[in-house]
Amino acid sequence: MMALEPSPARDFLAGLGNSLPRPRAILVVSAHHDAAYEGGRATVTASPAPPTVHDFGGFPEELFAMRYPAPGDPALAQRVIDLLAAHGLAVAADPERGLDHGAWVPLSVIYPQADIPVVQLSIASAASPEWHYALGQALAPLRDEGVLVIGSGSITHNLRAFFTTRPAIGAPAPAWVSDFTAWVAGRMEANAIDDVLHAVERAPHGKDNHPTPDHILPLFVAMGAGADGDGLHAKRLHASTTYAFLAMDVYAFGEESVAV
Repeated sequence: MMALEPSPARDFLAGLGNSLPRPRAILVVSAHHDAAYEGGRATVTASPAPPTVHDFGGFPEELFAMRYPAPGDPALAQRVIDLLAAHGLAVAADPERGLDHGAWVPLSVIYPQADIPVVQLSIASAASPEWHYALGQALAPLRDEGVLVIGSGSITHNLRAFFTTRPAIGAPAPAWVSDFTAWVAGRMEANAIDDVLHAVERAPHGKDNHPTPDHILPLFVAMGAGADGDGLHAKRLHASTTYAFLAMDVYAFGEESVAV
């Protein structure tokens, strides 16, 4: 609903594109593109014109009518394949798949003109946090090639809690949500990579905030892509909560993130 509803997170993302150097292309790792059934193999979109995928139900018709007609970039998809393969990571191209809402919803707010090529890379929820971090490390050269690497998930994601109570969009976060996000922010600042990778097990209320791992795994790919020999250089750009249970923190990684 970020595509339609005002919120602090939407306001932040609406200004983010203008604060960043304009990328030549965007690679999005989305929680909603899960290659779990492939057992640790990534999938990358390779269509020159990826369709807008409405992979949800029960939402307003206005949302289903939205399109994000950004071009694809088959050459970038091949570059992703080559980088991952060079690190021994299994990857396959998908010439048919489009952009799911984990990609096109935030991009429609950050870059509403849809004039930057977009490629989407899957997670693999059956694979470990370390596998996803390694995925990002393999993709790190893209940062010097004008490609913006985005991990699109959610720092907390308990939909059962949301559907049980149906809080208002601006309802405050309960302690079990804010304690988790504060712990992650502190471990990010301390450059405690292993702790962050295992936040679901180690942080307060980790399992409550992530009953399934899919929505935190894109964070680990972004971390790997931004890390260097000195660590993450993590910067928390934004923190807010939507509907009480969905924390919408935004992080940047890499030395250049301090300028954002």
